[in-house]
Amino acid sequence: MPLGHLPTAVVVLVSLAGAAVMIGWRMRETRSPISTRKIVIPPLGMSTGFLMFLAPAARVPWSYASAAFAAGALVFSYPLSRTSRLVRSGDAVVMQRSSAFLWILLGLVAVRFVLRVYIEQVVTQVQTGALFFLLAFGMIVRWRVAMLLAYRRLRAEPAAEPG
Repeated sequence: MPLGHLPTAVVVLVSLAGAAVMIGWRMRETRSPISTRKIVIPPLGMSTGFLMFLAPAARVPWSYASAAFAAGALVFSYPLSRTSRLVRSGDAVVMQRSSAFLWILLGLVAVRFVLRVYIEQVVTQVQTGALFFLLAFGMIVRWRVAMLLAYRRLRAEPAAEPG
């Protein structure tokens, strides 16, 4: 087995584990009030993944990188943004659960598997991982920017009077 090449079963299991973590995180996120910090921290934390590009094996052409980022920001973030609704609950802003989110997330995982099969025929497995990171980063940045704008808009509104 070449260096950096993982068996398909390992890739599938890790991807499914990642999806399970995302679902759990999303369910937990809807139980507590949203803050600017909770919106901004995930993309900032994820941005450390750009360090992978220090390794020559992970580098991809700029055109591929731009296309992956744009696909995440323009295509894959759309369903997440549509199913992420912030609402006021007294003085707090909370994320309202969407029953469609689970199905959208599972659909995104399925599309990712299909894309992986094609992309690994064009670039190495490490580069495929780098491209999917860029896709995911584009997706989360656009989604979180939309959430931040909605959050600020809701915080600027006066709280509704009880009863």
